[in-house]
Amino acid sequence: MTKPVIGVLGASGAVGRAAVRELRALGHTGLRLGGRTASALCAVAEEDPAGHDETVWADATAPDGLRAFTDGCDIVLNCVGPTYRLRATVASAALAAGAHCVDVAGDDPAAEDLLEAGDPAHDGRTVVLSAGALPGLSSLLPRWLAGQGLDDVSALTAHCGGLETCSPTVAHDLMLSLSLGGADGAAYGEALAAVRGGRRLSRALRTAEDAEHRSFPGRVALQPYLSGESERLADVLGLDRLDWYNVHPGPAVRALLNLLPGRLAAGDAPAELADRLILAADLDLAGRRPYYVMDFELSGTASGRPATAGLTLRAASSYRLTAAVGALAVDAVLRAEVPAGVRFACDVLDPDTVVRHLRTRGAADLRPTGAAAGADQVEEGVL
Repeated sequence: MTKPVIGVLGASGAVGRAAVRELRALGHTGLRLGGRTASALCAVAEEDPAGHDETVWADATAPDGLRAFTDGCDIVLNCVGPTYRLRATVASAALAAGAHCVDVAGDDPAAEDLLEAGDPAHDGRTVVLSAGALPGLSSLLPRWLAGQGLDDVSALTAHCGGLETCSPTVAHDLMLSLSLGGADGAAYGEALAAVRGGRRLSRALRTAEDAEHRSFPGRVALQPYLSGESERLADVLGLDRLDWYNVHPGPAVRALLNLLPGRLAAGDAPAELADRLILAADLDLAGRRPYYVMDFELSGTASGRPATAGLTLRAASSYRLTAAVGALAVDAVLRAEVPAGVRFACDVLDPDTVVRHLRTRGAADLRPTGAAAGADQVEEGVL
């Protein structure tokens, strides 16, 4: 049986390179590695002990180059951005070539574009969006946690962030997510909003510029933000209350983030602001070890009594977490475990499989607490 051709776009980037390793660990070989720098792609290809990977020049902003890359692929894993600018560009090119697509970002804007062009399910094709750390793992982990020891859940508090390098894609998406790119032209989410009574409530929370949290060392900034993914999560779990905080430990990044909304409104060039954000992240990281944390606490009932279940994930890099989720989504599509059409990773990936993979691969340290601690020990025994 002929092996499927898996194209990894942005294969030499922080996420792409890690995704290639994850795909190889899942048994996928003969990958097509795409990017704009031949020497960097060759370096990634040389990591394949069998030497079966191929390198193809590809630029997501150049239709001809993108077409040449997607032609002949069975599935494309998109690891490039920025999301707000590309939207469904890569997924559309993959579909035009008769291939499936997994996008580590994408989110609502890409879904909107794809469905407006016609549901790919009609052609038996699948597009999986938001197959990364955030969005993606940020919804998969609470879903996993909800099945660990609680009979029902009513509230979730989440804290996600860390200290690591900032890629150009992350810098642009971070800045512009509040002003561009959501469904029907709306933002990706709403700052300071939360879920109350099962519905979004604007200005329900406040930013804490100098705070402490048990899962993060030192002083941090806590910025409330309710994304479209988080709202969907609240609906799926039937939450009455959801508080979501993006955590920024580095003082240089925290200071710049306070200025960004005003600078963007004043018309400052996004490219220059992105460079400043990348530099600020580098300054914060100087002499320190990078880390990324996702901390979740669910409230509900167990055996008819009030109970809580918590989970803290610690990793050296959010980029590797994104790569792992993206690779698992590719694997699931190729195994025909994902229905055709436009899907979000959190809706189609099995949370147990994702958690098991992260543990097996050593990509993260996951520590359940409360009701989840005992249930997780039983589950580990079963595995």
